[in-house]
Amino acid sequence: MIRLLAKIRNIFLLWWGDFTLQTRLMAGATLVVSLITSALTFWAVNTIQMDARLNDTRFARDLGLLLAANVAPLVDTADRTELARFSYSFYQSTSSVRYMLYADENGDIFFGIPFSEAAVQSSLTLRRRMQLPEGYAQNTDRPLVRQHLTPAGEVTDVFVPLNYNGTYLGVLALGINPNPTVVASSNLTRDVTIAVFVSIWVMVILGAVFNALTITQPIKELLLGVRNIADGNFKQRVDLPLGGELGELIYSFNDMAERLERYEEQNIEELTAEKAKLETLVSTIADGAILLDSDMHAVLVNPTARRIFGWDNQILDGKNILEHFPAPVRVQLTRPLFQAVKGEAEAMEFRVPLTDPVNRTLRILLNTVLDQAKENVKGLAITVQDITREAALNEAKAQFISNVSHELRTPLFNIKSFIETLHEYGEDLSDGERKEFLETANHETDRLTRLVNDVLDLSRLESSRQYQLEAVDIIQPIEQTLRTHRLNARDKKVELLHDVEPNLPAVIGNYDLLLQVFSNLVGNALKFTEPGGQVMLRAHQILPCGNDPNEESYVRIEISDTGIGIAPEDQQAIFDRFFRVENRVHTLEGTGLGLSIVKNIIEKHSSEVHLVSEVGIGTTFWFDVAAYQPEAIAVAAENATHSEVDKDLAIAAIAPTLVESPSLAPQVDLS
Repeated sequence: MIRLLAKIRNIFLLWWGDFTLQTRLMAGATLVVSLITSALTFWAVNTIQMDARLNDTRFARDLGLLLAANVAPLVDTADRTELARFSYSFYQSTSSVRYMLYADENGDIFFGIPFSEAAVQSSLTLRRRMQLPEGYAQNTDRPLVRQHLTPAGEVTDVFVPLNYNGTYLGVLALGINPNPTVVASSNLTRDVTIAVFVSIWVMVILGAVFNALTITQPIKELLLGVRNIADGNFKQRVDLPLGGELGELIYSFNDMAERLERYEEQNIEELTAEKAKLETLVSTIADGAILLDSDMHAVLVNPTARRIFGWDNQILDGKNILEHFPAPVRVQLTRPLFQAVKGEAEAMEFRVPLTDPVNRTLRILLNTVLDQAKENVKGLAITVQDITREAALNEAKAQFISNVSHELRTPLFNIKSFIETLHEYGEDLSDGERKEFLETANHETDRLTRLVNDVLDLSRLESSRQYQLEAVDIIQPIEQTLRTHRLNARDKKVELLHDVEPNLPAVIGNYDLLLQVFSNLVGNALKFTEPGGQVMLRAHQILPCGNDPNEESYVRIEISDTGIGIAPEDQQAIFDRFFRVENRVHTLEGTGLGLSIVKNIIEKHSSEVHLVSEVGIGTTFWFDVAAYQPEAIAVAAENATHSEVDKDLAIAAIAPTLVESPSLAPQVDLS
């Protein structure tokens, strides 16, 4: 029962909740008016009924007094025949009398109307008494009136004492029917009131149903549609067959929704195209780009940033970017990011070194993205640049300046010292001492000149200057190099040999640059080879491995010596600027720029210089130059570096010739 009541209550509340505030107010006002009207009606009916009852009581009392005055003499004389005739005649002439009963002073009934033969017969055998209120005999100066309900309706009972000549003779009891006109009027009024009350509420209920069907439901549908439109669901439509103003409103709503849907589709297409353009542009940026919202959740991460931080296989959209940064970056950026989100900073720059997986240096630029009013922070833009090479170049630049300063300072100091000595003590010095001082100053000047020339050469090579490459007969720079260093080799008692393959094709190169390469390599070989050693310059052609006639062939140049060799730990840095092996193994003079110049020249020829060395045995430098082909001249400067040849093969091919069988190399006297 409780569940049923709760269910009915929930249904009522749900039903009541479907009505608008105006409908609820109307229903409440109708309820109040109907209750007041019904209360007034019932009050009027009760008043009428009370007046009717009072009139009935008065009528019954007056009728009882009149009848008692007429029958008292008959009761006193015990003339019951006349009493019966008169009473019956009175009963027949008055429709308001329901019954008439006579009782003696002891309350025993001795006559009553109406009566039947069976009742008379039973009255002979049964003694009936009239139950009167206690003490009624002592108050016989007034009648007693009361009312009670019977199956036939309400009856007014009147008990009138019978007194004659001051003697109490008994009691006359009358049953008076109520006034039928008054009763009918009262009942009619009650029925009409109930009918009016029921009619009012039937009208209220019908009005509510009509309102729900014709007004409330369409308005609810419209409200739901407006909410869906506000939420971005522009496909919402209201389909209700209504006319009038409400129908026009629904039609206008559907037309608005259709226009918004078309406008949204157009905007989505434009935004999608713009987004695709933006993503394409951002993805092609060489720097890493990360866009965050105000909660530091990733909105856009371009491929460069993913590669820098190793996020290639991670889904970052909508995630907190701080959780995915490497630890050093997270430490540097956590506080600045929170400050930028709060608007406490607009642009910041950081340099963060990373060691995992390799040593790198990152430059991170942090900028805030503001709204159109330039007041509130809508997001953050992070630009990530890998400046490892830049940092290395800056370090190399600083090292280069330091080394140049050091190298320049030594000869300048020596020159200044000897010249000052000559200037101050020239008269005190002998001719031999002055000549020695001048030779030393001249020697230091030559050393300074070589250093400056090497620096200038290296600077030109490392610039973007384009060199003219053309067909060069490789024999000519080789012969010129041998002639230049033949005397130096003879003075150092080092055997300078060459092994040049006959009929070598011309190569694509620059004559002056190739000559400088040969001179630097042969000069280094002579400088680091002890007396009695050998230096060999070899040149031979390398033919293509395949059958493709368009495949390039090369001329390989090798400069080998039987000098002191280069330790493995020095071989990686041997081509760096100002790096000199003598810094570790001996004290021979040099600028430390020769091999760096060689490397740059060979790279200008789209090739690489290679090194094979062993301490105490010797060193071999070798490189390949593309053989001349007329169609290859135009693209020679853009060719990629070809693959490296096996170093073990080079050692096997070159070292035995120098160490084991030096006499096999042909010798040409070019002096």
